[in-house]
Amino acid sequence: MISTKDFRNGLKIEIEGKPYEIIEFQHFKPGKGGAFVRTKLKNMLTGRVVDQTFRSGEKVEKPDMANKEMQFLYKEGTDYVLMDLETYEQMNVPADVIGSTGGYLKEGETNKALLYNGEVIGVDLPASVILTVAQTDPGVQGDRVSNATKPATLETGLVINVPLFINEGDKIKVDTRSGEYLSREK
Repeated sequence: MISTKDFRNGLKIEIEGKPYEIIEFQHFKPGKGGAFVRTKLKNMLTGRVVDQTFRSGEKVEKPDMANKEMQFLYKEGTDYVLMDLETYEQMNVPADVIGSTGGYLKEGETNKALLYNGEVIGVDLPASVILTVAQTDPGVQGDRVSNATKPATLETGLVINVPLFINEGDKIKVDTRSGEYLSREK
């Protein structure tokens, strides 16, 4: 059980059998009556944000969550197939659970998966990943406008904007939080 005095941003709690993450919270002590805590909570299954108020000292459940090293094997239809590195058990995870992070997953790479009651509900990615450019238009000679970009399709199918000097086959570093090009890798 977690008390409201232990609330902090990023803490994961369970309310009515659903996992939530605290986005922000604020303690209030009105002139009359007992203190209370206002929170903004993000449902970790649906992504929906809700406001909830708790009485001071109220206790909430701690969700059954775990981080586990899992390897992305391949994409099967719309599902991502992940393998537990300890038991070698394979799990099919729907694309809507993986969300936008699926564009940064490379076959054979290992990442931390967030499990709730034994089911994968998300994948934690590093701040940046290195991906190969699969298709892009060649840069035009003499086109030297500063900060000009062109679309490029990466090996995972993700499409991002890259500078004009990037060619097919180049390895680039991409920010997984914003989806922006960071640099070209050797």
